[in-house]
Amino acid sequence: MSDNNKTGPAGVIRPEVLAMRAYQVADSRGLVKLDAMENPYRLPPELRQALGERLAEVAINRYPVPSYAELRSAIRASFRVPDGYDVVIGNGSDELIAMLTLVTARPGAVVLSPWPSFVMYEMGARLSGSRFVGVPLRADFTLDTEAMLAAIGSERPALTFIAYPNNPTGNCYETGAIEAIIAAAPGLVVVDEAYQPFALDTWMHRLPEFPNLAVLRTVSKLGMAGLRIGYLSAAAPWLAELEKVRPPYNVGSLNEAGAIFALEHLAVFEAQAAELRAGRTTLARELAAIPGVEVFPSRANFLLIRVADGPATAAGLRKRGVLIRDVGKMHPLLGNCLRLTVSYPQENAALLAALRATQRAAGA
Repeated sequence: MSDNNKTGPAGVIRPEVLAMRAYQVADSRGLVKLDAMENPYRLPPELRQALGERLAEVAINRYPVPSYAELRSAIRASFRVPDGYDVVIGNGSDELIAMLTLVTARPGAVVLSPWPSFVMYEMGARLSGSRFVGVPLRADFTLDTEAMLAAIGSERPALTFIAYPNNPTGNCYETGAIEAIIAAAPGLVVVDEAYQPFALDTWMHRLPEFPNLAVLRTVSKLGMAGLRIGYLSAAAPWLAELEKVRPPYNVGSLNEAGAIFALEHLAVFEAQAAELRAGRTTLARELAAIPGVEVFPSRANFLLIRVADGPATAAGLRKRGVLIRDVGKMHPLLGNCLRLTVSYPQENAALLAALRATQRAAGA
């Protein structure tokens, strides 16, 4: 039979997938990489050697033990998960977001979030077949609590995501507003604390107060981005349902061993986070002193700024060897906004020099 009648992707792939774009990661070779909110510090040399020795003992010819009991225990102890609460492990928090949207998807299901926020909330909803509703923030990026409560009342979301701090704006919403959202929501409210090491505030200890609250985290921003370890804690019935859709070997043995090793040396990462918090304050002050640059308050390891021409400024920075993230097209509220990772002093200085030169060239 001839192959001429075979259908290509357009006739087989779901329309919502065909309409999407793949997640794009910029080529950072040869550039100061300030586009992905990574911890710029590596492990000290002595810990690198010890990690190599630990990983050399891992039996990579065997599948991981799918319960990940040792890793879950280390996470509970290291990050003060409340007594009686457990965690579900994901291949980064992205996988857990996908699992959450999968288990809550049904005809007419809604995923809701303040917007703009982390793009994976919308992507997860679309891929699972749910409808995504983004509730616009106010012009100053604060939460519009009345609009959120109205949307919850009309949409009855199965899943509500609240990034805390928010990405890409960097701010944390008021505690009372989040409490009101949790009380009003008919489904699960997920407080995404990816940047908790830099905000320090957390909802983890409040899990026992709210049966429909989940706290989602990743160890990526703390300094383990290459390990791809995320975790979520909530009341046991929620975790039991998530475990049904978790791939049994979703975290590799090397990643698990590396994460356990890192948690044994958590103080190293916490010290790095403290340096980055201090660097954030200094960098924000220096950025605000540059003519034509507006800096927004941040509780994360990045800063959001607004300039006269975001795309041109991003291009100018890249020309001068610095890669940042142009977020201006994400949402009308973010027009001409750029997101800049807070790094160690030398890279922060390179960013400032490049931005000053770019602004001078533009006549700002």
